[in-house]
Amino acid sequence: MTRYYSVSILTIGAALSMTAGLALAGETTVSADQILNALKPRVTRSMSGGAQADPAASAKETTVLNSVRNRQARSLSRIEREEIAEIAATKPKIDLEIHFDYNSAEIAKGSTQAVQELGKALSDASLKGSTFLVAGHTDAVGGEAYNQDLSERRADTIKKYLVEKYGLNGSNLLTVGYGKTKPKDPNAPLDPANRRVQVVNMEAKTASQ
Repeated sequence: MTRYYSVSILTIGAALSMTAGLALAGETTVSADQILNALKPRVTRSMSGGAQADPAASAKETTVLNSVRNRQARSLSRIEREEIAEIAATKPKIDLEIHFDYNSAEIAKGSTQAVQELGKALSDASLKGSTFLVAGHTDAVGGEAYNQDLSERRADTIKKYLVEKYGLNGSNLLTVGYGKTKPKDPNAPLDPANRRVQVVNMEAKTASQ
């Protein structure tokens, strides 16, 4: 079962449905521990306890992820973005409401702590060697091309910050932008809640970090 958490960085999170995830009401800043808990790898059941992962599917996932390593978000094709979204759909993830300066990919001062907490979480020894997806999303205000570009630049900014400030291996941080195509709330595409950075543990291990 996919573990999915939604945390509002600057505002109090609204309660989500059981299938969508968990909101931490009353929190103004998500902690590294909360992020770490959301991104913990799934427990693989033994043969006596349930079905194992499909080797063919796992191999395909590995091929897709390796094909986009060390690439900037804007270099990905629409097909590659959708392939990544399909893989990410079943993985542990967390939505972070990280604000940026207006019409910019610069992280707003009020959101610096949120990114720092993310850096601490991804630096935890329990996640060593894991591959993470950093996906940028916007609301529906503005044109499709504009929002796509903005989401890509913002995702790459988060990656750059994590690599430079926390020494994370850039090869293990994949970035993708989805613009306004995947709103958090499809029934309210203009809602600011759709402006977010989603971090996904793709559960693909590499030899080093």
